[in-house]
Amino acid sequence: MSAPAEPAAAWTGRFGDDVTTEETAGGLSVGVPADRWIEALTFARDDLACAFFDWLTGVDELDEGFAIVVHAYSPERRHHLLVRTRVPRDAPSLPTATGVYRGAAWHERETAEMFGVVFEGHPNPVPLLLPDGFEGHPLRKDFVLAARVAKPWPGAKEPGESGHGAPSRRRVRPPGVPDEGPWAEAAERRRAAGRPARPQERGPDA
Repeated sequence: MSAPAEPAAAWTGRFGDDVTTEETAGGLSVGVPADRWIEALTFARDDLACAFFDWLTGVDELDEGFAIVVHAYSPERRHHLLVRTRVPRDAPSLPTATGVYRGAAWHERETAEMFGVVFEGHPNPVPLLLPDGFEGHPLRKDFVLAARVAKPWPGAKEPGESGHGAPSRRRVRPPGVPDEGPWAEAAERRRAAGRPARPQERGPDA
């Protein structure tokens, strides 16, 4: 079994200043540039014995772009590894990892649908989860969730967040509802229509 510091040293020895490494509770986390993505995954599989591919996903980091993360595991050395890279928001693309880990095929299709990241060279880049004709990428933070506008938010934790009950000191919009524009205005109209009148707003016979 490798000591915790050995995989980190192996990464810096191979990639130098192109990588960042961080020990986490779940194992080593490594950041690599997008142009070395496939090289990094191949290194993890062949040199660090991380032959078990677990998952690949994306994270919307807003102005910084999209992070793409792979979790792999070494059954031989019993260590976990997170390999991360970032692609720009305006043209998010990355070479497919399916040539390194065949199991990445399903995960890349899901990430392509949910975040709009293009995985160049994917052997079967067809829709996986969303219905035909669906527009947009639901896990992007700027994607409008119409249901959150049309009905109370079930995830509200403070009074007034869902538009019902006492208003909170600082109104927080539900995730998926933008702060500005027609969707925000529709959410505010729905909230106002469902809010009980305050004493000063009631008529004299109340």
